[in-house]
Amino acid sequence: MTAPIVIIGAGLAGLRTAEELRRAGYEGELVLVGEEPRLPYDRPPLSKQFVRGETDDTTLRPAEFFDEKAIEVRLGAGATGVDTAARTVALADGSTVEYDKLIIATGLRPRRIPGLPELKGVHVLRDHSDAAALRDELKSARTALVVGAGFIGCELASSFRDSGVEVVLIEPQPTPLASVLGEKIGALVARLHTAKGVDLRCGTGLDTLLGDDEGRVRGARLADGTEVAADLVVIGVGSRPATEWLTDSGIELAEPTAGGGVLADEVGRTSTEDVWALGDVAAWLHETGQRKRVEHWTNAGEQAKLLACAMLGVDVPSIARVPYFWSDQYDLKIQALGTPGAGDDVDIVTDDGRKFLAYYSQGGNLTGVVGAGVTAQVMKARAKIAAGAPVADLLTPTT
Repeated sequence: MTAPIVIIGAGLAGLRTAEELRRAGYEGELVLVGEEPRLPYDRPPLSKQFVRGETDDTTLRPAEFFDEKAIEVRLGAGATGVDTAARTVALADGSTVEYDKLIIATGLRPRRIPGLPELKGVHVLRDHSDAAALRDELKSARTALVVGAGFIGCELASSFRDSGVEVVLIEPQPTPLASVLGEKIGALVARLHTAKGVDLRCGTGLDTLLGDDEGRVRGARLADGTEVAADLVVIGVGSRPATEWLTDSGIELAEPTAGGGVLADEVGRTSTEDVWALGDVAAWLHETGQRKRVEHWTNAGEQAKLLACAMLGVDVPSIARVPYFWSDQYDLKIQALGTPGAGDDVDIVTDDGRKFLAYYSQGGNLTGVVGAGVTAQVMKARAKIAAGAPVADLLTPTT
């Protein structure tokens, strides 16, 4: 019998790939392997509705779905190694699984700050267990320190303030999201948080954490020498691709200085025959000729469709690939279309002191649109971004 297609990683990308393989006509054995003991679930709500206690379950598909689609799910034992010659993957429970084709969808792991004391009340947020522990402590917390004002840090600061907790948010960059969206839009995001009472401190980082006699965090000393009180701390300083299990596998990886991840072509093929990769862990070849990872929710579904069709040799759908991502902060949805970058030219089109719309451009051509609380205006820009419309034409009032 032919060995199964094995997907390592039971997150959104892994689930979507299993779905697309069945949709594209694959009828053979299909195995989905997950490190966590839970069925695939949605991660974006973890920093928002879940941590605030507004929802308990973000499962993407019920158990019956996997039975109906004949997808074998092996949970609670992640991959620890792969032998591409023998076509086997070693799992953490000591077992191995054979594969005919292997799909890598292991996602990310949160970065940690080395040298900090081990104290209770200090968290990172990546998976369901992280979020559950954080939610339990949030119920009794009065003061919180969020280290890092990226999307996760900003969303948690928002959730904590909505829960009545005093928040200090620190960020070494000049503004929140500066490295992603640039300082001009970062300043508008900063304004949103300070208006909600967040003690935002940019231009400084974390020196060390301070604990009490019982080994629980009571505060922190910042890089500028000041001290802040906190009975809850979240470290949100980015993530790294979960590729440690691929060491010595022969599967080509990107250098850490280039963002890391599994190198793949424009449909997910890696350097090794019958090994594919997608999602946050994969550095796909893009139209620019560069290989890069895209850590967006919508990207996982788009890549899954392309990979499944290419793997099975059926027509690959033509997808208008205009990236989209969003972040819910307080009662505003911050949305981004295209590829807005910190180095782009930025024109703020509208700004009422809270909601805003901005165009991003390079060489005079529209590359992206970012807006807060202006969903219709953002989504209308999709075709203009795809066409690389001259931004000057969009900024000129029509008569």
